[in-house]
Amino acid sequence: MLELMARGGMRIGEVLKLRAMDVDDQKLLLITPKSGRQSEVVFIPKKVADRLREYIRSNQMTQNQNIFPISYSAARRMAKTAGRRIGIELNPHDLRRHAATYASRAGAPLEIVSKIILRHANLSTTQRYLGKISDTEAIRWIENIHG
Repeated sequence: MLELMARGGMRIGEVLKLRAMDVDDQKLLLITPKSGRQSEVVFIPKKVADRLREYIRSNQMTQNQNIFPISYSAARRMAKTAGRRIGIELNPHDLRRHAATYASRAGAPLEIVSKIILRHANLSTTQRYLGKISDTEAIRWIENIHG
């Protein structure tokens, strides 16, 4: 569940609504997403997709069954507990921000981070997610580009 937020950029509510039938290899279909659209697609890495399919199979889930049949508060507690285990304060939405920041720092174009990973309508929303870039990181990127 946490990996879908951290690698797929999913919102906690999207993860909790996900059903076995919504998984199509590396694509996850979101029905009635937050955007108000009829549906959206989330793309996830192959390793994550393989683990998700194995989880569905090993738990013998039916196609219409929710993959993570827990409440929002239980999912939030799981994220907070995972954070404490590694010594950080962690909220579920931090994992979505991580997905965006990780992709951006790995060189993904802003349009991919915004439209594909976060599924934002406006690039300006995504830019708020990415936050401030340190001087050290700015210099590293300038050196990578022009060095």
